Amino acid sequence: MEFNHIPVLLNQTIDNLNIRPNKIYVDCTIGGAGHAEKVLTSNKTCKLVGIDQDQDAINASTERLKKFTGRVQIVKSNFKDIKQVLSELKIDKVDGILADLGVSSHQIDSANRGFSFRFDGPLDMRMDRGQKLTAKDVVNSYSEEKLKQIIKNFGEERFAGAIAKKIVKCRKQKPIETTKELEEIILTSVPRYRGNDGSSNVQRTFQAIRIEVNGELAILEDFIKDAVDCLNPGGRLAIITFHSLEDRIVKHTFIDLATGCTCPSDFPVCVCGRTPKVKIITKHPIIADEDELQQNRRSSSSKLRVIEKI
Repeated sequence: MEFNHIPVLLNQTIDNLNIRPNKIYVDCTIGGAGHAEKVLTSNKTCKLVGIDQDQDAINASTERLKKFTGRVQIVKSNFKDIKQVLSELKIDKVDGILADLGVSSHQIDSANRGFSFRFDGPLDMRMDRGQKLTAKDVVNSYSEEKLKQIIKNFGEERFAGAIAKKIVKCRKQKPIETTKELEEIILTSVPRYRGNDGSSNVQRTFQAIRIEVNGELAILEDFIKDAVDCLNPGGRLAIITFHSLEDRIVKHTFIDLATGCTCPSDFPVCVCGRTPKVKIITKHPIIADEDELQQNRRSSSSKLRVIEKI
């Protein structure tokens, strides 16, 4: 399958990265290279490092960006390892970093990747297919209590207990192996009422399991702090999120990094020695406008937040 993916908040992201001549930028989730190509075309002398843990994305972005030979380096890795990636490339600091945390259209639309309940496929959900843990492992081996906590915390699903209980009951009969099997279990676990056909419950549960498989939230705060360390003064970090759990972590980590002295107001002098590392560029998250929403329905939940290193 061709790696089709429409980049969300494209112009807003590039504008806020403040692309400048002869500077180095990093796309930590290069995917189909939509954002990366826009970076490279917005200035003819800037360079870009692309990172992705999905081999399909590496192949697609390499092909798409081959016309920028000499200005691009693409590395298969997880964005959490940005410091190691740049060190191995002998790059000390960069001038802008982008992370689009969404699952790509290619991943969602590939039945064999198991990300979506819209297609019948194996329960996989790995962004890096080289890792061992799969959605099938989570669904069939985690305890009922652990499943409940994952679905509740990562999916914000009110019927997490009922869904976890039904999963454990069904897997005693036979292993749960496909997306459609899991979808049916979820649908029969939640009450139906007017305005709820169960699809939202399925979506939230799939999201929770995907987050667990890929450790998406566990690495986010540390990644942000490492990314800021990798920036030159004046360099910017732009992060696009797609659900409230991610956005909350990004928002609060940005605020923490932008906070200076925390001494009580009645102290005559600062004794904490804390100084802000960044300034917040986006006071409120940037969201898709009506034109983009009409062209790309997957942009409806996207939020862009940007900070600049002091």
